[in-house]
Formats: sequence, C-alpha cells, structure tokens
Amino acid sequence: MSLKAFHVIFISAAILLAVWLGVWSWGQRQATGSAGWLALTAGAFAAAAGLVVYEAWFLRKTRKVSSW
Repeated sequence: MSLKAFHVIFISAAILLAVWLGVWSWGQRQATGSAGWLALTAGAFAAAAGLVVYEAWFLRKTRKVSSW
C-alpha cells in the first residue's frame, strides 16, 4: 500500500469518526439539553467538513503522483 493510499484511508476514517462523534453528541444533547453537547456537535461536524475539504485538496494535488 502506498503512502498516498494510506493517507486517503486514514483521512476517510477520521471523517467517519468525526461524523459519528457529531451524531452521538447530538443524541446526548437531546437527552440532557446541555449546551456543552451542542458545542461538541458543532465542532465535530466542522472538523468533518474541514477534513472533507482537505481530502479533496490532497487528491487534487496528488493526482499526478503514482497511483495506488
């Protein structure tokens, strides 16, 4: 497995983890009504969005680098 492939897989896993954290923290916020959970939800979804943008940029930048 190339370093590029590992990087893409790692960032994809981080995106999934951030989305899962956002969904889970939203459920905790619904159960408790605490504003702290809302902040965590917003942060998790913002991180997921940032990682998506980064992965798209990385793939565009490394398009001409050797394939998988």
